[in-house]
Amino acid sequence: MENQPIPAKSVIINYGLYLGIASVLISVIVYALGMQYDQDWKMGSLGIIAMAVIIFLGIKKYKELNSGYLTIGQALKTGIGIALIGGIISVIYSFIFMNFIEPDFMANTMEKAEQQMIEKYPNLTDEQIETQIEMMQKFSTPAITSAFALIASLFIGFVISLISGFIQKKEIMEI
Repeated sequence: MENQPIPAKSVIINYGLYLGIASVLISVIVYALGMQYDQDWKMGSLGIIAMAVIIFLGIKKYKELNSGYLTIGQALKTGIGIALIGGIISVIYSFIFMNFIEPDFMANTMEKAEQQMIEKYPNLTDEQIETQIEMMQKFSTPAITSAFALIASLFIGFVISLISGFIQKKEIMEI
């Protein structure tokens, strides 16, 4: 009799919710500290660390529920599913944030980017700066930022899942 793996659905949903909640909490903390316009690598790293821990634990839980067995494919499916749900929750929060909590967020972000360009590149003409700002605005629509955020979440989730899968892999020996 062949040992059938259990469905990963419940693990994906639960840990995806944990990841989404962690992402929202990090965003709320950043906002409460007034750092929402700063491109701080520490906050980005905190989000990636939270994602790595939650995906690793989710894959570990799936392995436990699957009698201690785990293939790379199962790890990828579980981890990417967790990243997808967490990413969707994060995108929904970002939409709420930019439309209701901080409606001037994108305008303020563009203004800060313009100031940084002027400081960093004093030789740029006003026309060059305006061209750069227009290009940034084209890529800052809610649909495009949501798509990029989801793609980034899935890509990082894939890498974390792959590493977690190699660490935790234990396949059934067939005789």
